[in-house]
Amino acid sequence: MSNRIMFIVMLIAGLTAPLYAYPVFIMDLLCFALFACAFNLLLGYAGLLSFGHAAFFGGAAYITGWVTKEWGFGPLIGVLTGTGFALIMGTLFGLLAIRRQGIYFAMVTLALAQIIYFLALQMPFTGGENGLQRIPRGELFGFIDLNNDLAMYYLVFAIFLVGFGIIYRAIHSPFGEVLQAIRENESRALSLGYDVDHFKLMAFVISATLAGMAGATKAIIFEFASLTSAHWQTSGEVILMTLVGGLGTIFGPVLGAITVGALSHELSSFGSWVQVILGVIFVVCVMTFRRGVIGEIQHRLARKKEDTKA
Repeated sequence: MSNRIMFIVMLIAGLTAPLYAYPVFIMDLLCFALFACAFNLLLGYAGLLSFGHAAFFGGAAYITGWVTKEWGFGPLIGVLTGTGFALIMGTLFGLLAIRRQGIYFAMVTLALAQIIYFLALQMPFTGGENGLQRIPRGELFGFIDLNNDLAMYYLVFAIFLVGFGIIYRAIHSPFGEVLQAIRENESRALSLGYDVDHFKLMAFVISATLAGMAGATKAIIFEFASLTSAHWQTSGEVILMTLVGGLGTIFGPVLGAITVGALSHELSSFGSWVQVILGVIFVVCVMTFRRGVIGEIQHRLARKKEDTKA
């Protein structure tokens, strides 16, 4: 199935989703889908495993909540402010993290994320363990009331499409080709004259910025920013979403986010056992679909096409 057909299917499903599902729930899935796509750009195409992406997701949520609640910013400006904060934080974190490789890179990102989590817990404006509450949705362009879930949904879907489009363009460009070359053989990319650290930093910043956009949007939807968004477990969840859907595929993280989000919702009655169940599902998926659901489908279709030609 070509990317164009899959995109059309995703677009139609997104436009009609409020007709057969609760809009707020679908909005939550869209935020995590964008978050997973942003993470996939870093891990799936640049080969960099970050354990600290929740810092951008949660940090942007707090900043968006603060500027809309206390400074009176509109929802769109609030989301852009939170996204800008994630961009700055991603640049600073990236400059530190890309000096290391492999597990050391992952540990540096985790350590930096824990600093953000501690600040979110201790700073007076964040509300501590209670979170930042009563964030206003406000109005879009001064006349579209975002307290209407349907209006809010289509704004969120538009934000998702913008973020998805940026990722798609980045992947299908010379920049994306260089990232994949670095992932496959960093030494060879370096020998060809590419500034590897520069490309890694760019991938990290883009990924962090779009992760922040997802978190900022989520804060407006739920009118609430909590410590959960900045917790290391959220970083783990987005890794799970990406791997289940298909690492290194453009649509895999979207499917992974929807799958994990829907399962978490449906299994919520099991309480803390949800994490155990999701862990088992993750192990089964990794053992059965090593390339993820979308990755496995694409691989089998490619093999079938080769067999047909032969």
